[in-house]
Amino acid sequence: MYFTDRGIEELDKRRGDEEVTLAWVAERLQEFTDSHPEFETAVERFATWLARLDDPDDE
Repeated sequence: MYFTDRGIEELDKRRGDEEVTLAWVAERLQEFTDSHPEFETAVERFATWLARLDDPDDE
């Protein structure tokens, strides 16, 4: 199991019943990169991937 799998499983276990907005997630990601700038590129790639997920022009 990858570390990310454990983190995702913990996120689901702890917060899986909550409903949040995408704006809330974006704010949490910004807070995370402010505290951990070494992950800025990974977070940027993840956010870009999510933003373009259903865009047929990016397939």
